[in-house]
This record gives sequence, structure tokens and C-alpha cells, in this order.
Amino acid sequence: MATLQECREALDRLSENLTRSDHDGVRGAAAFDRTLSCHVTDLDTTFAGRLSDGRITVADTRPGPPQERAQIRLAMAGDDLVALVDGELNFAKAWASGRVRLEAGFRDLLHLRKLL
Repeated sequence: MATLQECREALDRLSENLTRSDHDGVRGAAAFDRTLSCHVTDLDTTFAGRLSDGRITVADTRPGPPQERAQIRLAMAGDDLVALVDGELNFAKAWASGRVRLEAGFRDLLHLRKLL
């Protein structure tokens, strides 16, 4: 089971990957400004912050599910978060099987599909 620190480091690596992206479509999709939450279900902890200017900024880490409804909401086990960021888990397959939950508005989903 991934630790809280490993999950936080995975989010930081994801943010770095987004800012280093050379592909215009990915960079454009990452450049929009939205609130973001990632609930790590097996640790029952939520990272809350923003996806802005191609960077994920975690502003708060709290126990339990998200206290506020972010515009983009992710939920998954810590091991799955680490595996996704490390490229060991395919997002589409994980989402289709229910291992990863993603909730967002339709327009945001269109932007996010370029990232995932």
C-alpha cells in the first residue's frame, strides 16, 4: 500500500510531467484553471488544490473525503495513483474497470482526455 508521502510525491511528479510537456494539445489542455481534488480511498485522505497554468498545486491535505466539491474530482487507491503517474497503469482501463473514478463537467472532460 502506497504511503501518504508516496501519493503526494506522485502528484508532484504528475505536475512536473504536465509542465514539461512539449505537445501543444497536452499543454493547452493542462493550461486551463480548475479546482481539483484527489481522494486516496485506502488512506481516506484528500489532496485538494488547483490545476492552473499546466501545474497541479496542492493547497491542502485532509483526512476523509473531499469537504468541498472541486471542479475535477479523482478517487482511487494510493497504489493506483502511483502506478498511473509512473506509467504502469493505463488510465482508460482503470477508469473503465472502476479502479479510478473521475468526475468533472463535460467541457473539462474534453480537455482532460488529452492529458489522460
